[in-house]
Amino acid sequence: MFKTRLISGIVLVLIALLTIGTGGWVLFGTLLIISLIGAFELYRAMHVHEGKLNSLEIISYLGIVLYYLSITMQESRYHTCAMILCLILILFIYVFSYPKYHANQIMAAFFGIIYVAVMLSYIYQIRRLPDGKFMVWLVFLCSWGCDTCAYCVGVLFGKHKMAPVLSPKKSIEGAVGGVVGAALLGFIFQWITVGMSYEYAVICAIGGLISMIGDLAASAIKRNMDIKDYGKLIPGHGGILDRFDSVIITAPIIYYLAVFLF
Repeated sequence: MFKTRLISGIVLVLIALLTIGTGGWVLFGTLLIISLIGAFELYRAMHVHEGKLNSLEIISYLGIVLYYLSITMQESRYHTCAMILCLILILFIYVFSYPKYHANQIMAAFFGIIYVAVMLSYIYQIRRLPDGKFMVWLVFLCSWGCDTCAYCVGVLFGKHKMAPVLSPKKSIEGAVGGVVGAALLGFIFQWITVGMSYEYAVICAIGGLISMIGDLAASAIKRNMDIKDYGKLIPGHGGILDRFDSVIITAPIIYYLAVFLF
């Protein structure tokens, strides 16, 4: 299992280097595909998808594409307009196919657009910032970096459970170690790329703290829906949502912190 996870991890890093390093339409298209796959995994878990493609799913996927097209425009009013239109289209399906879909499925469909597509799209939006070619990596430094540091510190020093019912193995000591580790990684990365300063450390510390919420939230959904993994797309890791659960919630935080601090 470890060998499988390691190989998959290396492949993911190589894909990230290629797509994020290239940016532009390559990154845009990659994130759109990842968002569609992630949405499918969530819809399957939350019973929006029940064995075969249905009209609610189709309109939701079209909504994701519509939103991504809107972010190619700089003005945020187009993003808001796209989201409102997505909701209206979902409600259209709900009303005119009633009682085919339950209200829970309708809410899950719209939630999937926000939770997966909108949140992940901020990776592309960070990449378009003036120093985006550097700052976009903070998303992964503070999410995956925090996770790794938290695991190591938790194994060595963990005694006090952070969320004993939801995730018994996570400790407060590990969480502190993860945040400190993420901050240190951010500081080193800024020192290497743009010069010695503190902004990346602050961004990674806050992002690392938030990333743990993303991880736990994804776990909570799985427990509610009584599933182990969202999918099997990435050998040794599970599905897109299993690997990107912390990245999803971290990306918009990094974007707004970067805009505020720079």
